[in-house]
Amino acid sequence: MDNICELGSSKAASLHWTGERAVSVLLLGLLPAAYLFPGPAMDYSLAAALTLHGHWGLGQVITDYVHGDTPIKVANTGLYVLSALTFAGLCYFNYHDVGICRAVAMLWSL
Repeated sequence: MDNICELGSSKAASLHWTGERAVSVLLLGLLPAAYLFPGPAMDYSLAAALTLHGHWGLGQVITDYVHGDTPIKVANTGLYVLSALTFAGLCYFNYHDVGICRAVAMLWSL
């Protein structure tokens, strides 16, 4: 029975690692594409990919540096709240303002 749990956990970890790498590679393609083809679809794609990338990265920081059951639960809850607010804020910015692509272009033109 323990081998099944370990295999399931190992398989899940492997899939998670693959997903992290896929999002990183996706961002490598999205960033130049966002510069070349700015628009709402690209803005929302960036919002999702950047939020997911940041969420997984900060999750690893929590895994490495937060110890104890209660602090881990509090940190993970805070991470989920932060990630949800980040995604909501980026979507709000995309919908009600110029969007991520145009905002970066405006910053570069200063």
